[in-house]
Amino acid sequence: MTDYFTAALSDDEIRAISSIGLAHLGDAVYELLARTWLCVHGKATGKGLHRATVALVCAPKQAELSEKILPLLTEEEHDVFRRGRNANVHTIAHSTDRATYRKATALEALFGYLYLKGEKERVNALFAAMMEGINVT
Repeated sequence: MTDYFTAALSDDEIRAISSIGLAHLGDAVYELLARTWLCVHGKATGKGLHRATVALVCAPKQAELSEKILPLLTEEEHDVFRRGRNANVHTIAHSTDRATYRKATALEALFGYLYLKGEKERVNALFAAMMEGINVT
C-alpha cells in the first residue's frame, strides 16, 4: 500500500509535476496548517472558526503573507515560487486580481513542493514566519 501522507518521490518525479499540480496539493497543505493554527490558538468554535479559516486561505491573504517569507527562501525555493507564479492559470477568483492570484498560486506551489520533498519542518518554519504577529480574534 502506498502511504500518501508521506509520498516518496524522487526529485525528478517532483519536478515533473506541473506548477498547477503542486499548487493544488499545496492549497490543501496550507489550509490544513491554517486550520490547525486556528484551533491551536483558541479559535475553535463553529461559525467563527469557518470565517477565520476563509480569511486566512483566501488568495489576497495568502499573497500578503507570502511577502513575509520571500527573504527567507533558498534559491531552489525561489525557483519553485517563481515557477508557481508564472503558471498558466485559466480561472481567477472574482475576489482578487491576476497578480494577487498568481502570488497565492506561487505560495501554494511552494508548499506542495516542500510537502512532496518531505520537508515538513521547512513548511512549518515558513508557515510560522507567515503567521507571526497575526491576531486570531
